[in-house]
Amino acid sequence: MKPASFEYHRPASVAGAVRLLAELGEDVKALAGGQSLVPMMNFRLARPAHLVDIRRLPGLDHIQRDGDALRIGALVTHHAVETAALGPDFAVLSRAMRWVGHLPIRTRGTIGGSLAHGDPTAEWCLLATLLGAVIVAHGPDGVREIPAEEFFLGVFSTALEPDELIVEVVFPRPAPRAALTEFAERRGDFALVAAAVDLDTDRIVLGGVAAVPLALPPVSGECGYSDTRHSRVADAVRDTPEASAHYRRGLVRTLVARATAEAAA
Repeated sequence: MKPASFEYHRPASVAGAVRLLAELGEDVKALAGGQSLVPMMNFRLARPAHLVDIRRLPGLDHIQRDGDALRIGALVTHHAVETAALGPDFAVLSRAMRWVGHLPIRTRGTIGGSLAHGDPTAEWCLLATLLGAVIVAHGPDGVREIPAEEFFLGVFSTALEPDELIVEVVFPRPAPRAALTEFAERRGDFALVAAAVDLDTDRIVLGGVAAVPLALPPVSGECGYSDTRHSRVADAVRDTPEASAHYRRGLVRTLVARATAEAAA
């Protein structure tokens, strides 16, 4: 399959890219790594009339510490994070990258692209929710900071406006005892269920059981994956076919246990 015809644009700056997004209306897509968008275009699932190529925009490929926080530019690739020396505070980000597709995908796919795509099982969507990340977006009215908890609205739906561009993701605090794991039918496939755990905040985030990454807040007097939390998972998957729901609930228990053991180690 080949994509439908479109007009190609290649701005030289973030401001230029935002201006194009605003001028061209809703029938426009930003192209970063292209690992999600291009296949959708090839299968005619996405038919943008305009494509704004942001791959060479300056200033969006940084990984830097800012006090306790870690700032990552939107054009940083999965593989760059996988091989970065992030230290124990943010090692969970590097370790989680092994679950992202295959190496060719990790070397081209970008963090900003993954978050903008809004797949509720995507590793960056779970990590952003787990660690309380802030997604920094640039639009016609300037810069806007969106907490991860408010960013994901549904399957492939986010709070990003059509004329906004993700420029940076900020992880505000260290997470030395956090881990992410998942299950897919084959290595490199999309996850059927994913689980991310942060032992320092007693926070669990699940992918594949709801339309957005499902955050399970701490339960007073309980620790780990409790019966109370399992009830919430059961509620989240009750609308799926029963066999699928039962299978996913079982996977959740197993994956949370694995992630907890990895985080503790």
